[in-house]
Amino acid sequence: MILGIIITFFLVLYLLAVMPRIFGVPDKTPFQGKFYAHGGLHDNAGEAPENSMLAFRRAVGLGYGIEMDVQLTKDRIPVVFHDETLKRACGGEGTVRDFTYKELQEFRLFDSEQRIPLFVDSLNMVNGQVPLIVEIKIHENPKVVCEFVDAVLKEYQGIYCVESFHPLAVRWYRKNRSTVLRGQLASDYHKPEHRESFSEFLVHYLLLNFLAKPDFIAYNHKHKYNVSRLVCKYVFGALSVAWTIRSQNELDDCRKDFDLFIMEGFTPNE
Repeated sequence: MILGIIITFFLVLYLLAVMPRIFGVPDKTPFQGKFYAHGGLHDNAGEAPENSMLAFRRAVGLGYGIEMDVQLTKDRIPVVFHDETLKRACGGEGTVRDFTYKELQEFRLFDSEQRIPLFVDSLNMVNGQVPLIVEIKIHENPKVVCEFVDAVLKEYQGIYCVESFHPLAVRWYRKNRSTVLRGQLASDYHKPEHRESFSEFLVHYLLLNFLAKPDFIAYNHKHKYNVSRLVCKYVFGALSVAWTIRSQNELDDCRKDFDLFIMEGFTPNE
């Protein structure tokens, strides 16, 4: 009996830890029925690389939702850029936050003539034509980043939601913009060359949901059987988002396991 009580206690504790927001969840229907183009509908070997204005324009033209990544420059201007460093996308050294926006305009995205876009310009171009998933990249104080990003977002009249790997960014939206649909990004961080840290372990198993109270869980589709993701979806009914799907086979493999799909590098058979 004592063992049963102990097991029950820890089970309840676990469920409380991973529980997403249950009451007052914003309307999810505007986001449903769409595929979301990761960084826009892009081709990094062509003229419309990822997270470029042209890639966003192409996604809008074909009616795809867009997932875009936002971070701050040195002079605290929100721009759209995926990586922490400039090396892969721009062939440069350093990070986005090492440069002012004006300095970043000296770089080109991959082999194109496209430059790193302002977040506000990207929003103005989309102009509510398709729903947006805005990933907030946290490389410094989450409060500071969220305040600058939200100053731009709150003027936007289109449909959007926010997500982040950093639970404190999701929590900031819980405290300050509770009517905005918010999501916790997560994955299994175990790799042969990388030992999972304690903070990564907590995010891996969604054990900080009690702080962030996300409305949806955006999980690496390769780890769709993660127990906490399954609990959030099937026990608590949270919206489940798959990232990042790179082929029709991958999409077909996880269609029944997720509600929304962030895709890249192919055009899905709808």
